[in-house]
Amino acid sequence: MPARTRLLALDDAPALADLVREDREFQAPWEPARDQQWYTEVGQRADVRAALDRHAAGLAFPCVVLDDAGAVASRVTLNNVVRGAFRSCSLGYWVASASNGRGLATGAVAEMLRRAFGDLGLHRVEAGTLLHNTASQKVLERNGFTRYGLAPRYLRIAGRWQDHVLFQVLDPGAP
Repeated sequence: MPARTRLLALDDAPALADLVREDREFQAPWEPARDQQWYTEVGQRADVRAALDRHAAGLAFPCVVLDDAGAVASRVTLNNVVRGAFRSCSLGYWVASASNGRGLATGAVAEMLRRAFGDLGLHRVEAGTLLHNTASQKVLERNGFTRYGLAPRYLRIAGRWQDHVLFQVLDPGAP
């Protein structure tokens, strides 16, 4: 199923709050520890507003992923956009448990790469996964990412610093 992504909007906060609340336990092993407010509409509205502020500053491209019915099913973001000689960013995404295994993440990542290398004119996109997150690693590999390293104690996930496998993909059309 091809993914459909669009720019995140403040109106997405209620749907995102429902998703993160419903999937709190499912996502916990893969996410940073969150305060209680993050799981509310108010918390999601604040998170969306912050993402849109980063977008307005040219530092991020935050999107939602829509399912077949057009409902919000996940988020995907190009973060830490750097211009100049580096022209790079990092990719982050999650998919609600009800939408897992349907190709949403693979399609969303493909769409974000087209944006990164097309509209944004970037040269490189990187992503990191927990060592044991083989499903996410497969999503990245299906989209042409290659493993290039290991970052010890890279991010604080589930309340502790955890190692991550690092991946990158370069613009195939760059000279």
